Amino acid sequence: MPVTMTAPTDLPRAIMRGADDVPMVRIGPGVSIQYLQVDLDHNIRVTRALLDPGLRLRRHTHTGHVFAWTLGGSWLYTEYPQDVNVAGCYLYEPSGASHTLVVPAENREPADVVFIVHGGNVDHGDDGEIVSVTDAHSLLAVYLRACREQGLPRPNVIGLPAHVQSDLDLPGAAGKSFDTASVP
Repeated sequence: MPVTMTAPTDLPRAIMRGADDVPMVRIGPGVSIQYLQVDLDHNIRVTRALLDPGLRLRRHTHTGHVFAWTLGGSWLYTEYPQDVNVAGCYLYEPSGASHTLVVPAENREPADVVFIVHGGNVDHGDDGEIVSVTDAHSLLAVYLRACREQGLPRPNVIGLPAHVQSDLDLPGAAGKSFDTASVP
């Protein structure tokens, strides 16, 4: 006897964002991001970053793993200069990885990279001291503040809680800013 199967009608839909559905905003010198998805409960963030030629971020250590996909331009870590990420490169960083991101000054375009970051970045000063920690919450606050300051409406970030209309709705977000101690 043949078995007839029907698709359930109550399954969740896939969620898609086009390139123009979420704004790309400048959050600091040489750094613009699109905050594509956030999971505040699990400290996961998905961002697309445009990193200007000549940019050098502070050394940081990851508390979770990171996946990176380079769409354009190039970038590298000073600790392993032989591994230059160019369009089409995929990079995996295990938890505990520590490095300094640099975009070559000779790049003709920004490095265009999608980062999927689990956990936080512990940002180090010149002497190795901890100067800050960047996580899904703090970077979201910086992104929402930049959107608000640029007169943009609430971005349609996947996973952004409905009650959060701007950075002002996030506990502890007041005064959050981005400097080159953090990566997207």
